[in-house]
Amino acid sequence: MGFVKEFRDFAVKGNVIDLAVGVIIGGAFGKIVNSLVEDVITPAVLAPALKAAKLDNLAQLTIPGTAIKYGNFLSTVISFIIIAFVLFLIIRLVNRMKKKEEEAPATPAAPTQEQVLLTEIRDLLKNK
Repeated sequence: MGFVKEFRDFAVKGNVIDLAVGVIIGGAFGKIVNSLVEDVITPAVLAPALKAAKLDNLAQLTIPGTAIKYGNFLSTVISFIIIAFVLFLIIRLVNRMKKKEEEAPATPAAPTQEQVLLTEIRDLLKNK
């Protein structure tokens, strides 16, 4: 029973759950970026180049006489650049927020009643 309890404690820790959520959202974001590249960027930006090569999409770009599909590679590189740029922007934003928190001066706590009383006693003893 100790092993099961230890595993349960591990599995429900906040870090593990946060990681799982991050992986799921990251996968969904990757699909969105792939769709952006394949369905928007490729037809809009690369359409003239594809028409010149008499192709419909990047996946059809291959080295003649081989099975090397460098079109898929180009598509993956574009997706990677977009994802890396978005992650850079997110991390930059988080770092700025942390920096602002660190720069904010902490207001000193008001003295406790005991500290006030001790200060008064000290001042009275100085006057004698």
